[in-house]
Order: sequence, then structure tokens, then C-alpha cells
Amino acid sequence: MASFVVMEPPVRDPAEKAVLVRDGFHFFGFLIPFVWFAFHRMWREALIALVAAIALSVAGAYAGLGGATAWLSLLVGVYVGLEGAALRIASLKRSDWNEWGVVEARTAADAEIRYLADRDVIAAAETPPRVMAPWSRTAPAARHSGPALGLFGYPGAK
Repeated sequence: MASFVVMEPPVRDPAEKAVLVRDGFHFFGFLIPFVWFAFHRMWREALIALVAAIALSVAGAYAGLGGATAWLSLLVGVYVGLEGAALRIASLKRSDWNEWGVVEARTAADAEIRYLADRDVIAAAETPPRVMAPWSRTAPAARHSGPALGLFGYPGAK
């Protein structure tokens, strides 16, 4: 079973637009990290991945590594494949999305059903807001303080 992190947007009815992010290895993020980031509208990360892949290739070419330059740029793909879900969650949190929780299911459709069912159960189980006692205009009774921390009292205090 896979685990899905549920992210809710900062809108009035967040269940309608919640995003389920599967925790695990992302194969397309491994193959084409720049496109995977762009598909998920993670522009900052897409630019960083593109610059890192190019920089590693250029550094490998100047170091005279030959065929190893492709392997160096592949390191970016490995990182995105392994950490893509965490980077996506961090990107959503920067956009003021809230992390609702984690749902375990076989598919994304099952996870969405479980999320909606759990959300309804939690909403029904919430207690009503506390009712506060009405505010009174009477002044509180005068209190006399004793010695602080067991030290000496003040002369003339009652």
C-alpha cells in the first residue's frame, strides 16, 4: 500500500481542490526532472534542476571526464526521483497550503475516497465551540499577595 500526503489549499472548501501527493519514487521525475517539475508548476525547482544538470555536464566536460558527464547530470534525475514528493509538498507549503494528513491506499482514487470519508467523520466528531460566560462589569475582589517564592513579606502588607 502506498501512502499519500493530503494537501489542502487555503480556500473556503478545501476538500474540493485537495491534492494527494504519493510518497515514493517518481519515475518520470527521474527520467525528465525539468519537465516533471514544470508539469507540477514548480517553476523554481525546474529552473534549479535545469541549471544543476547543465552545470554538472559542463563541469564534467571541462574536467575531461568524457562519457561520465551524462552520468553526472543523471544525478539530478536520481535526486528528483527520490525526493520529488518532498519537494512538491514543500512547494505547496510555501504557497500556504495546509497538510491535512496521510492516507494509505493502493491507488490515488482509493486514497481520495478514504480522505473524503475520514474528513467527514472528523468534521462530524468535532465538538461545538465553547460557550463563554457572559462578561460582567463588576470589579474583581481585591487580592493581597503574599511573599514571592517564599521570601520575606513586605512591611505593611495584609
